[in-house]
Amino acid sequence: MEILSLVLFLLVCIFLLIGYPVALTLAGTSLIFAGIGVFFGVFDASYLLATPSRLFGIVNNQTLVAVPLFVFMGLVLERSKIAEDLLVAMSAILGRFKTGLGVSVVLVGMLLAASTGIVGATVVTMGLLSLPTMLRRGYSPSLATGAICATGTLGQIIPPSIALVLLGDVLSSAYQKAQLDMGIFSPESVSVGDLFVGALIPGLILVIFYLLYLWGVSKFSPSQVPAHGQESEHANLKELLFALLPPLFLIVSVLGSILTGMATPTEAAGVGAIGAVFLALLKKSITLGNTKYVVRETTKVTSMVFLILIGASIFSLVFRGFGGEELLNGFFNDLPGGAFTAMLLVMLIIFLLGFILDFIEITFVVVPIIAPILIVMGMDPIWLGIMIAVNLQTSFLTPPFGFALFYLRGVAPDSVKTQEIYKGVVPFIIIQIALLVLMAIWPEIITWLPSFVYGRS
Repeated sequence: MEILSLVLFLLVCIFLLIGYPVALTLAGTSLIFAGIGVFFGVFDASYLLATPSRLFGIVNNQTLVAVPLFVFMGLVLERSKIAEDLLVAMSAILGRFKTGLGVSVVLVGMLLAASTGIVGATVVTMGLLSLPTMLRRGYSPSLATGAICATGTLGQIIPPSIALVLLGDVLSSAYQKAQLDMGIFSPESVSVGDLFVGALIPGLILVIFYLLYLWGVSKFSPSQVPAHGQESEHANLKELLFALLPPLFLIVSVLGSILTGMATPTEAAGVGAIGAVFLALLKKSITLGNTKYVVRETTKVTSMVFLILIGASIFSLVFRGFGGEELLNGFFNDLPGGAFTAMLLVMLIIFLLGFILDFIEITFVVVPIIAPILIVMGMDPIWLGIMIAVNLQTSFLTPPFGFALFYLRGVAPDSVKTQEIYKGVVPFIIIQIALLVLMAIWPEIITWLPSFVYGRS
């Protein structure tokens, strides 16, 4: 019986690799398995009766309202070319230093990640804006592409990240379920805001590590960077401030309202969406074409997210109906090494799944299954969420299947070889693995700030 649940999961992965739509694969394969199970008397059809209430819970979930709002905010900022202005101004100021352009790419990518929260958009935008300039100024193709790919994936971890919004919602349910399984009938809650705050220090550490790596390359492998900086006659502090202040004000407004408790993440997403429109109006970049593009793409992304969530809900019901949850629970509890081995195995599985599944599918399909088990074993839900986010960020950067590599390959000049992109991301992968190890050894890197801001124990 329980083996059928693993066969179901395996077939879903196979169909996704073949290229079938994610949401339809999740729901369709699960319903076919359920029908076969009912026919042979090995599946209780009453499990599926919970589907209507689950769907109502999805469309009635206030937290998920933040998804279209943050997507809308990011798309407006992308079309208004705020990131382009910022990169030009910062490059003009820092370009006089040997690695000034590389530092500009990392810093602008960090701000862009905090503004859009979408990995693909950040990688493509930075690839189009900065890669030709970096190559023209003398950066090695591997260093330039590696820095852009790594910086682009910061949208996975730096709030307000769409990935953290979805992870926060899933972990909130998983945390409550785990507490009920432990006999705690007045469960505490974990919010998206907790994950946002918990991700701040790891995100900043990652940016600092990237900058230190660029500095180290300039010192110990100077052939990979320009021999000297490039002075610009347009370089002045006033232009930098005019380019920097609008997105910085928007980020501070969104994150500040969450940190101070003035707004929930959903309300802060509304502030961000309105703020982005206001900034676009100031730049006079709101045209009919841009408006149609933003509305259409926001609708497409939102529809995709919710359709996948519906398919994942049906999958999880059928998976549990076949006894998959009990099978995994027993398997993890019987592992030698207890919680450490279980966490290590889960992180490895999620890392490998990151090659074939997007973070949305992993968040909705895998995390609801494994998170309650790990939380019962003693894992802090905020720590678990950030570890998963950084792990997926590393997976999206790892050759040969990392999504960030595909995004950059699509916009990179033909002169840049794929092998050079692969070579360039290796040092950044090592940096991210080092961060994972640090967070595993010192969980306070993640948990200290939420406990300080919200008084969590």
